[in-house]
Formats: sequence, C-alpha cells, structure tokens
Amino acid sequence: MRRPALLTLNAGSSSVKFSLFLVEDDTIVETPHVWGQIDGIGTAHPRWRVRRGKNPSETVALSLTGSLDQQHEDAFTHLVDWLSTHVDDVKILATGHRIVHGGARFHEPVRLTPEMVTELEQLVPLAPLHQPHNLRPIKRMLERRADWVQVGCFDTAFHTTQPKLAQMFPLPRKLFDEGIRRYGFHGLSYDYVSRRLPEVLGPERAKGRVIIAHLGNGASLCALREGKSVATTMGFTTIDGLMMGTRSGSIDPGLVLHLIEYGGMSVTQVDHMLYKESGLLGVSGISQDMRELLASDDPHAREAVELFCYRLVREIGSLAAALGGLDALVFTAGIGEHAAPVRARVIERLDWLGAVLDPQANERIAGIAGRIDAPDSRVALAVVPTNEEAMIARYTLEVLRREGSATIAANPPAADANR
Repeated sequence: MRRPALLTLNAGSSSVKFSLFLVEDDTIVETPHVWGQIDGIGTAHPRWRVRRGKNPSETVALSLTGSLDQQHEDAFTHLVDWLSTHVDDVKILATGHRIVHGGARFHEPVRLTPEMVTELEQLVPLAPLHQPHNLRPIKRMLERRADWVQVGCFDTAFHTTQPKLAQMFPLPRKLFDEGIRRYGFHGLSYDYVSRRLPEVLGPERAKGRVIIAHLGNGASLCALREGKSVATTMGFTTIDGLMMGTRSGSIDPGLVLHLIEYGGMSVTQVDHMLYKESGLLGVSGISQDMRELLASDDPHAREAVELFCYRLVREIGSLAAALGGLDALVFTAGIGEHAAPVRARVIERLDWLGAVLDPQANERIAGIAGRIDAPDSRVALAVVPTNEEAMIARYTLEVLRREGSATIAANPPAADANR
C-alpha cells in the first residue's frame, strides 16, 4: 500500500531543490522521505544529488544540453521521471512550489491553474531574478502531471499583515495604488520559525515583540507582534534592507542616479553590481561566504564582517522602535544558525536594549533550536533553524484540506495510481 506524500520544489536560476514529505495522520512528517537537488543548470557540469532516508547521498553527473530554458525543462523531466520510477512506495498527491512574489493579490497558498501562472508572470518585473525560475517547473508540472495538484506558496504572503504605513513609500500616492509598496520577502522562513517560537521562547513571550533575523546569502529582518509580521527590512525588491552575500542592501537612491548619470554605468551594469558584486563579496573582495570571511586574516574580510554586523544592529534598532521595544531576538538561516561570532558581535552591541549573551550557550548552538541568553538578559535570545520546504508542504496540505482532501492519510490511493 502506497503512502500519501507531498513534493516541494524550490527552483532557482541554476538549481532545483526538491523534498518529498510523507503524510501521516493528516499531517506531514517533517523529515523528508527523499530530498535533493539538481544544480549546475546552465553550466558545463550539472549534477544530480539525492538522499533517501538515512542512506548516504547519491551524486551523479547529468547531461543537459541546449538553451538555458531547455536545460531547465530537461532537469524537471529528469526529476519527474526519477520519482515515478524510483520512489514506488508513495503516492504523490500534490506539488508545492515556492514563488517569491505574490503581488497585492495572493495572500495565502493557492491551487495553481494555467490562468494563475499567466497572472503571476506579470509580476516578473518585481522579482526578475527569482520569479521566472519559480514559474518554470509549475508550467512543466501542469503539462506533465495533471494528476498532481499544483500549489503556489508565496514569500510575500506572510507580510500582508503589515499595517498600511509600514507598506508605504513616501512617493506620489498613485504609485502605491499601482502596486509600488513594501512587500517583504523570506515569508516562508518567517512563518515556519514563528510557529516554533512558543516551544523555544514560551507561549507568552512568543506573542510579544519579536524580531527574527533571517541571515543567509539573502538576509532580512522581520518584526512580529502576536506572531504576525508588522515590519520587515526588505521592501519592493529583495535588494533592500540588510547587507547580504552579494547584494548591497539599502543605499542612497541618489547614488544609483549618480552612477548612471556621471559614472558612465548603464542600468544593466548598476543592476548587476548591486545584486551580484556587492555585499560581503564586494566589500571583502574575497568571498560572499561568511565562513571564509570569519576564517580569514585579511583586513578587508574583517571589515566586511564588521560592516555586516553594524548594518544588522542598525536595522534591529529600527524594528525595535517600530515595535515599541523588544522581547526576543531570534536568529535563523545559514549565518544565523551557524555563525556564533556574528551572533556574539551583534548581541554585544544591543546591550542598550537589555540583551545579554550566554557565551557558552552561543558556542554550543549550531543548527539546532535553543536559547542563548544569559539569566540576567531582559531580551530572550534564541536560534531556531528554518525549514522552508516543510512550510511549503504544510501550506500544500492546507490547500488539499480546503478542497475536501482532508482524509488523504486515512484513505491511501490504490497501488497503481502513481504510474
């Protein structure tokens, strides 16, 4: 008897990450049954990596030829064919897709149709580096697997609870009416972490004034009250706010005009610089990887780390002001979960908020959930690993429930239904 399962896909410009989650007792099992990714799409050496349960991961070279679009198509075909032939102990009911931008309309996960995909393509100018890649596998799945429900899960949706003032730019009002506003991103991560806060912080503090720091190659902060987003550092695009791996974060908009008008740079060149050549990589001249920078003796590497922490502290102060105080600060994502020196440098500069670090706890925590505040800290300090794929699977299950498929765990489908 095949067990019901949900597939999640997170497609980027050169990779496709996937996870297969079992559904038991009408809830997902958060440890994936199968997971992996295809990376190197568009390069000379694409590869396929997959892991099943506790078995070692398998890595094999792939042959992807033709245009970039064709290579993406071939990658999705390989994934679907492999799942159909190698994972015969489950029945895949639906696929949940990460979609960066939902615009002003999409406030919750939805079942996707070709008409919706066409509508979402209109949002490509709002997220040109992400949206086209997010939509590719959806179109492919709608064509090839009509028996799998396709569900869209939006990074912007979590922030639709922000008050109007937090969404507005001080620009002519007609632009807001046309959709120029602060959308915010990393919503899948923030939603997952926010749901784990009661077990880590306690129920009362979890409902208080909380800032979550999602610190990875992309980085942002989110201020929460009652577990809902009330402000965030990313705005209209994913370049706003914090300094990141290769992205600049907030800069003077007049600087962009200066570079174009007087610096001789084209719009395309400035765009590439701000998204691909700035941040930790640009300042250090060495790497966008925080691990390499922390291990380096190069003064430019140290300066990049210090600037990252400085900008982070400034933005935490801004969100604490928006919240009217701070009850808890929570770190997540790659840097947030693993870079203890970054957490220490940031918290040291937040003593004015009453934040006091427990150095031993901070050094012990790496990739697991736990508290890192000292007993006399007025602000709770914690690390909570994020799991965007599990959040996508939860959203997908919610859509199935809404459509009357709440009994999927109790009534598994026939054995041959996956063929």
